[in-house]
Amino acid sequence: MFENLTDRLSQTLRNVTGRGKLSEDNIKDALREVRMALLEADVALSVVKDFIEKVRVRAIGQEVMESLSPGQAFIKIVNQELVEVMGEANNELNLAAQPPAVILLAGLQGAGKTTSVAKLARFLKERHKKKVLVASVDVYRPAAIKQLEVLSDEVDALFFQSSNDQEPLAIAKGAIAEAKTKFADVVIIDTAGRLHIDDKMMSEIKALHKAINPVETLFVVDSMTGQDAANTAKAFDDALPLTGVILTKADGDARGGAALSVRAITGKPIKFIGMGEKTDALEPFFPDRIASRILGMGDVLSLVEDAERKLDKKTAEKLEKKIRKGKSFDLNDMRDQFQQMRNMGGVSTMLDKLPGMSGLSQVAESDVAEKMFGQMEAIICSMTPQEREFPKVISGSRKRRIASGSGTQIQDINRLLKQHKQMQKMMKKMSKKGGMKAMMRGMQGMMGPGGGMPPGGMPRM
Repeated sequence: MFENLTDRLSQTLRNVTGRGKLSEDNIKDALREVRMALLEADVALSVVKDFIEKVRVRAIGQEVMESLSPGQAFIKIVNQELVEVMGEANNELNLAAQPPAVILLAGLQGAGKTTSVAKLARFLKERHKKKVLVASVDVYRPAAIKQLEVLSDEVDALFFQSSNDQEPLAIAKGAIAEAKTKFADVVIIDTAGRLHIDDKMMSEIKALHKAINPVETLFVVDSMTGQDAANTAKAFDDALPLTGVILTKADGDARGGAALSVRAITGKPIKFIGMGEKTDALEPFFPDRIASRILGMGDVLSLVEDAERKLDKKTAEKLEKKIRKGKSFDLNDMRDQFQQMRNMGGVSTMLDKLPGMSGLSQVAESDVAEKMFGQMEAIICSMTPQEREFPKVISGSRKRRIASGSGTQIQDINRLLKQHKQMQKMMKKMSKKGGMKAMMRGMQGMMGPGGGMPPGGMPRM
């Protein structure tokens, strides 16, 4: 996410940090680089100008000039201003209404509205224990209603059946009425999108909004459209009283222009950010955490929250008890860890949130890392139960048999066994400090000391 911007800013800030003392001249050079990084990231020009001026005023003041570590002080200012541009704090949904609370999603065609409806329903169900009903008033796009029906089944949300020959307003009112009879807490309405903003579209959605009076009106926008996303959001906000924005496809956005422009141009908070196609790939938008990731400092808080939510606690506790009893961390346990990592969104997702590891996430996204773990699993599955439980019995002849069975080379077997020994030592040390922490450290251990790739590099594919 935002790799290009992260790379440019990280390099610029490294140059500043290396200076023993900052002057107006070298701050000016740094700001020029920051400005270019933001413009290349497709951040709106007005936002860039305002951002640079605020950083400049603070940077040439006592805050930096008299600091014992001026480079660090400069980075802190850039970080704080990034947070301010994006909204300072997370804005939660306002569901304080007589049930059912109605949420209306609007946006252009292709922005990901329908998928966002399903993601939001799952988010409210799993994190806030809400009973959610979803409905589509998109009577124009072929199969739009069917798409939402399929997704609603996937996320276990109630679905209001509608058809293309109905009026959007009738569908919305019918959905709200059914939600009341089924005691749903929240109704999410998926509206029709267009390829561009037009008067007919705006008139229809304005009439719909007035009739159902939603507590939240969220604008869904593709983050890869850069500053155009902010301009489109502004056009919608002029017609509708938007309460917030959902940025979609952020996992494929290497620039970050939308995230840095939307709040400043519209004045509306980004409430959620979509980080993938799966229905669990929706995160609350925390400006401070996103700023940290943009500057290559990681997002450990979100990583820990992911672990608490997605890791199989029973598996973690079972492993902890096993090691506490003096039993070894075997290859069956190692295979379980691979599965846990997949549950966390894969290698690239974890690397993106680890401090200093964002650059490596691009390597992981090339599928090489996923293939690496798939290969390791294939090797373990080619072993006998005895070999998985007692790796020391694996002799040269056994390695040849395992390599043949898994389609790998003997050096790949050796690399896996070496990695297993390192994890075994780490798990033994960490088991005394709590199951979840042990699991987190153990998974980082898979990527080698400091979060890098396993010793010896990636195996051949």
